[in-house]
Amino acid sequence: MARTRHFQQRMSQRGISLEMVELVRRFGEPDQDKIVLGRKSLRELIAAMQRLERTAKEAMDKGGCVVVEDGDSLITTYRLDSYDRRKSRSPKRRQI
Repeated sequence: MARTRHFQQRMSQRGISLEMVELVRRFGEPDQDKIVLGRKSLRELIAAMQRLERTAKEAMDKGGCVVVEDGDSLITTYRLDSYDRRKSRSPKRRQI
């Protein structure tokens, strides 16, 4: 989206970074021609990000996670590092 000179000047004067602007645009609530991201919404956003970080760390501890799905159905799930193809091979049988 294009940024006017006025917008860029106000960002600079008020110490508002482009990252903050993108945060407001992504998570703020529309209010007529404005988008508002207040303290309460920011607290909720930070709490949600902390929960997401905690979950991501749990998945990392498991070595990653895989979900198998087919359309709207969840089929199975497993740890990413739980499958070893070498261990699943059956030994070659000797032919008589």
